[in-house]
Amino acid sequence: MATETVGWKYVGMSGRPRIAIVGAGFGGLAAAKKLRNKPVDVTIIDRHNYHTFQPLLYQVATAGLKSSDVGYPVRGIFQKSDNVLFKQGEVDGIDWKGKQVLIQGEDPISFDYVILAAGSKTNYFGTPGAQEFTYPLYTLPDALELRNHILSMFEAADSVHGLVDDGVLNFVVVGGGPTGVEVSGAISALINKVLVKDYHDLDVERSQVILVDGGQALLTPFDEKLQEYTLKSLKKRGVEVRLGTMVSEVTEDEVIFADGSKLKTRLVIWAGGVAASEIASEVAMEQGNGDRIMVTANLRIPGLDYAFAIGDVAEVPDGKGGSLPQLAQPAIQGGRYAAKQILADIANTKIKDFKYFDKGIMATIGRNSAVAELGNGWRLTGPIAWLAWSFLHLVYLLGAANKISVMFSWFWSYFTFDHGPRLILSTEAVPQRPGAPPDAIPPPKPKPAD
Repeated sequence: MATETVGWKYVGMSGRPRIAIVGAGFGGLAAAKKLRNKPVDVTIIDRHNYHTFQPLLYQVATAGLKSSDVGYPVRGIFQKSDNVLFKQGEVDGIDWKGKQVLIQGEDPISFDYVILAAGSKTNYFGTPGAQEFTYPLYTLPDALELRNHILSMFEAADSVHGLVDDGVLNFVVVGGGPTGVEVSGAISALINKVLVKDYHDLDVERSQVILVDGGQALLTPFDEKLQEYTLKSLKKRGVEVRLGTMVSEVTEDEVIFADGSKLKTRLVIWAGGVAASEIASEVAMEQGNGDRIMVTANLRIPGLDYAFAIGDVAEVPDGKGGSLPQLAQPAIQGGRYAAKQILADIANTKIKDFKYFDKGIMATIGRNSAVAELGNGWRLTGPIAWLAWSFLHLVYLLGAANKISVMFSWFWSYFTFDHGPRLILSTEAVPQRPGAPPDAIPPPKPKPAD
């Protein structure tokens, strides 16, 4: 594309600066929304053509919501914004000298400014077997695969006597953060409120949900009283919680703990943490904790005035010697700020450094049970926290149809104690006879390398 020089900046044939946004998560969309209908040309690049509302993925995985409830097409968000384009593709890296986003098998995207908002990936911390034999919960395909496998284990147990003794109904969740707590509570509810009525010939009550964490408390960023409430609430719901328990290895049919003990299982959900996505390493910049890209106080990548990193992929200073958590709010606020910084730069004006406004943190445990620690210091538990959690997530969920569908699903589940799409969409190899050696039992499908 032909370009012309305006000061030190380069613009395209439209005479407007070109901005590439890598990632259509919370941060990337927040930046694009701030830039729509402005005198700039924006291109959003993502491997999926939809935005995923990650906080509700666990409900898709446990048959509480449909996949379409938490996904929304990116192009649909910007139908009325002619200056915002979308490009589906796998980003291979950044050509800093040529100012291009490199896309696998496709033409590169040229830019004058770039915002890296590529999110994060599952962090297995080098645990042997974890990547091959556990189920992460970070993408919509992850959630559907997990739902498929949970239901497949019940079908296997119902069909072949003795498989329960082989642990096919032992569901292990690794990680006591919000994802681990929420998915543990949701699986327990699915089993005890729904599947116990679905399987008449199966002793469903023999199933177990085991949440393990290497620390001494759940939800470590929360207040101690909220941690204690969470622990009691999970136990009340039938979840076995093992704190101070490290996983040393995962095999196709068991979990091995650091103390040498073992637990038979055919389903391990890995909620042990995240690391920055591959783009952080591919751009060859300075990296911090969890491989995140180090940025300045105005979210720029050091040495590159035209490049920004936000959200999970960036290590953003919190002003207290640490960094901001990898949550939706830092990503959203970071995206808006990066857009403002670019607009100010184009106008040759200055704005203050990024300052994060802490609105608080929340986690739901189950029906009428949640914890919330708000930015004003308030701490909520029980039904009030659960209602606050529900309302906030509906507010941030994209699409009126999605909001209505989710509200209806929640309403139906609350009053009928029933769940939504308990569908096995892809038949998988499951254990067929109890007591068989590991090599005779078809293992879960190995996950491809990240």
